[in-house]
Amino acid sequence: MHAVRRRNYARHDSIGAVHEPPARAVPVIPHLCAALYPWTKALHIIAVIAWMAGLLYLPRLFVYHCETAPGTEASERFKIMERRLYKQIMTPAMIATFLFGAMLAMTPGLVDWHAGWFYVKLVAVLGMGGIQGAMGKWRRNFLNDRNTRPQRFFRIMNEVPTVLMFIAVVMVVVQPF
Repeated sequence: MHAVRRRNYARHDSIGAVHEPPARAVPVIPHLCAALYPWTKALHIIAVIAWMAGLLYLPRLFVYHCETAPGTEASERFKIMERRLYKQIMTPAMIATFLFGAMLAMTPGLVDWHAGWFYVKLVAVLGMGGIQGAMGKWRRNFLNDRNTRPQRFFRIMNEVPTVLMFIAVVMVVVQPF
């Protein structure tokens, strides 16, 4: 009988030292996301609250800013308030929302990638990012005393983040499809 030869998968280098093949790598990021899940979820919720506060308040500032004449002390005060809200609260909160949201999406077992709710929620969140970009443009128009939009426009735009937030929350909580 012939002896069964086992294949030796170890490699030898030029001086004859044996090197075992590396162990199969475990994906680090999904396991890290799973381990940090409670913290990630808490920080995501905090970031969303801060971002939504800004998305709901900035158009209200625009409504009041429309009532002031360009160059007045009140107009200059609104410019400062709008800049601080946009740059110091809204933008960092939006970045944190996307970062922690991406970490949640990478958490194993949290998202059923075949379900439609996640993609509807994603579109709503991207819509909120788009509305923030539009608010940045409107803020620059006020900053340069070039706003041509009436109060009514900003009152209507004030409702857009609310509708998008409603869609995003319902998709996550109810997961209707």
